[in-house]
Amino acid sequence: MKSIFIMSIITLSFLFGGCNQAKKNQVAEQAAKADPVEASKASTIYEVNIRQYTPEGTIEAFMQHIPRLKELGVDILWIMPIYPIGEKNKKGPLGSYYAVKDYKDVNPEFGTKDDFKKLVKTVHDNDMMIILDWVANHTAWDHPWIKKHPEWYTKDSTGDVVAPVEDWTDVADLNYENQEMRQAMTDALVYWVKEFNVDGYRCDVASMVPNDFWESARTEMEKVKPVFMLAEAEKPELHKMAFDANYAWELHHIMNEIAKGKQNASHLRKYFKKEPTRFADSVYRMAFTTNHDENSWNGTVFERMPNSYKTFAVFTYAAPTFPLIYSGQEAGLNKRLAFFKKDTIEWKEHEMGALYKKLNTLKEDNPALWNGRYGGKINVLKTNHSKQIFAFTREKEDNKVLAIFNLSDTAAEVKFKNFKPAQSFKDAFTGKEFDGKTSIKLEPWDYFIGLK
Repeated sequence: MKSIFIMSIITLSFLFGGCNQAKKNQVAEQAAKADPVEASKASTIYEVNIRQYTPEGTIEAFMQHIPRLKELGVDILWIMPIYPIGEKNKKGPLGSYYAVKDYKDVNPEFGTKDDFKKLVKTVHDNDMMIILDWVANHTAWDHPWIKKHPEWYTKDSTGDVVAPVEDWTDVADLNYENQEMRQAMTDALVYWVKEFNVDGYRCDVASMVPNDFWESARTEMEKVKPVFMLAEAEKPELHKMAFDANYAWELHHIMNEIAKGKQNASHLRKYFKKEPTRFADSVYRMAFTTNHDENSWNGTVFERMPNSYKTFAVFTYAAPTFPLIYSGQEAGLNKRLAFFKKDTIEWKEHEMGALYKKLNTLKEDNPALWNGRYGGKINVLKTNHSKQIFAFTREKEDNKVLAIFNLSDTAAEVKFKNFKPAQSFKDAFTGKEFDGKTSIKLEPWDYFIGLK
């Protein structure tokens, strides 16, 4: 009898153990199938420049920063290209990240595949997503394909392989009319999703690659798991099924022109009026005050926006956009990082770190500020300063945000036309109340983000 009882206990333990394991497997399977777009509805994206991030310039050294980035409130890490860089025709001592010599390997200067696997796991363990920078339009001149499969490349009338753009002398243009090349590129994209569990890609010059390639490649990737796809482009047709997010390039240029005094708030009103006619609200429109290209080639935010860099940082969170932080911005990055050689970021305490942390919390806590269709639509308001002031509300269910920006170097006493809210708004930064019925004074480049 006793032996029967013991056997029963053992049997039950196996059964319950099996049930528990099955439940764990089910949870893991559900997590793998989770929609990364929905998961990123309140997210901020952060661009990681591995080479310049630490003195070592390695994946392993960067990993030490992940707890800090988690504390900052970052949700998605976009890792600039980690692949081996071509030697032939390279620019500078180290070459460009975007001159890829092997799509399925890691640049030994950055580390190993095992290092990258550890990075992905560490990111996921911190409840963050990780996307890789992908360069599908061109390869380095010494990529093995160029000798093995010269027909995979674009050639001129004399039969010579050509660069995609005259100034891009370190790369060779790929020929997307060749189906074998397309399959090899798709296979490489699937490789990092399947073998390393990356969550998607930021795709370099996405509009220079046929859209039907991106669509078929995404279909193959999603046989492994759902992915998040960001296009370095501003082309509506890319979002039929291939991409979830894109660059708000036009908005970026408007912000730069306003900072220089060459445009004003009226240009933003025109921009947001036409936005719904260009992109569905399901598309995440990535807004930024800088990125690797802008910083290296056009100047720091302190050069381009000397009086308004904080104003526009706040604007990218308040407007219906998907905000980006570039490596070092939270530390007040005040130099143009060299692109083809080592140039380490100086890490220090800076007011922008506290500001970005506040903004990330603000976005997370206010559904009206969420991304794409998950956030509230913009309702642009009329004021007594049409060129100087840009004001709007965004509302999602019972959450309402009032944003007012003085986009000029002179103070303004702001009054609204046809806007009389039932309740007052509390400033997210100072706690001061504004009833919306009287006037509010804003200093040069000042802003008010009111919550209700």
